Amino acid sequence: MRGIGTDVVSVARISRAVGRTGGRILVRVFTPSERDYCRPKREASACFAARFAAKEAVFKALGTGLNGCRWHDVEVRHCASGRPSVVLSGAAAREAEKQGITEILLSISHEREYTVAFAVTLGRL
Repeated sequence: MRGIGTDVVSVARISRAVGRTGGRILVRVFTPSERDYCRPKREASACFAARFAAKEAVFKALGTGLNGCRWHDVEVRHCASGRPSVVLSGAAAREAEKQGITEILLSISHEREYTVAFAVTLGRL
């Protein structure tokens, strides 16, 4: 294990941010693939909040926070089984390579009001 990160996000906070920005936050924070995945969901705000928490957890597991990285550098995807996965690009991918990180494990959960994500980075020492 190289690093761990966790984050909790209020679904209402994301919903308010979407309303306040006229949806611009969705373009700034989420990739087109993430937006396509969440928009048709009955609980789209919870879906976006879960991905926001996942991105934050990954940045924390990398040890960078958002320093030098962009929101789109971390994309949350799902395997056919429904298991969440992470695809890194840009500065986040370069940082992971520099640290010898070869895999990121991700767990996401949400309840009515909150979402939580937990990320673990694995790799060579």
